[in-house]
Amino acid sequence: MKTFLAYLRLTRPANLVTAFADVAAGIGIAVFACGNDLYSNDTLNALMRLGLATIFLYGGGVVMNDVADVELDKIERPERPIPSGLATKKGAAAFGMLLLVMGIALAYQVTTQSALLAMAIALLALFYDFVGKNNKLFGPLNMGMCRGANLLLGLSACNIAVSEFFMLAVIPVIYISAITMISRGEVVGGNKTAIGYASLLYGIVIGAIGFVAIKSGDRFYFSLGFIGLFAFLIFRPLIAAHLNPNPVNIRNAVKTGVIAIIVMDAALACCYAGWLYGLLLLVLLPFSILLSKLFAVT
Repeated sequence: MKTFLAYLRLTRPANLVTAFADVAAGIGIAVFACGNDLYSNDTLNALMRLGLATIFLYGGGVVMNDVADVELDKIERPERPIPSGLATKKGAAAFGMLLLVMGIALAYQVTTQSALLAMAIALLALFYDFVGKNNKLFGPLNMGMCRGANLLLGLSACNIAVSEFFMLAVIPVIYISAITMISRGEVVGGNKTAIGYASLLYGIVIGAIGFVAIKSGDRFYFSLGFIGLFAFLIFRPLIAAHLNPNPVNIRNAVKTGVIAIIVMDAALACCYAGWLYGLLLLVLLPFSILLSKLFAVT
């Protein structure tokens, strides 16, 4: 049982829920693009397969991240599964690669485009784990690209949706880049300059979602509630971290930022699939929060 929990911890369960939200938002937009029934069996089937695919892809990516960081974690985070001896490096590597392969295989069952995007996500994640994270400029962008591709994975449920709405992927790219910038201070404390840049990027993200909401017409007013909740969740801990950039405040800002991805996805989905679908995505928020109390997010 301890071994099972150790490998489960490696996947960051609370984060897996946010990855599912990315894909669910993408599918909601894809259904709008193709004029399909949002609650049809075909849509639900795509949601199930791509939802599981992204869970495996994200899980595999973060497991491999711990494999890549094992020597550093022995010093900075010895309580993690691999340095603590609860999981082996070889076992974690095999587990992580298996999850990535399973994610690609599930995506292939939807469309070829989905499979190609899943492969891109896996490669981007591995590149970040072993190379990208070491670059202060490209590292955050690399991580953001993983999330942007994840939204595209949901869009791939309808082939024409990716080409029509691919620019929406820029929103999670910017947002996750900001969170990654902040996360560099989790161990020793943050940099106020980096937090300031992250605040600017947060503002750009909210402005971009607002622009999308305005273009949505009648759904604009419903979207405002989601956007307001999103802004409140991400800026409150960020302000605290800026005032006192100690490791605890930084970790809280990062943790809240990651979980708030669900609200960001709900806001985007509302613009195309309607307020009810947005609320259904928002149901994932308390579930992710609960998991974040049981398992590490960062």
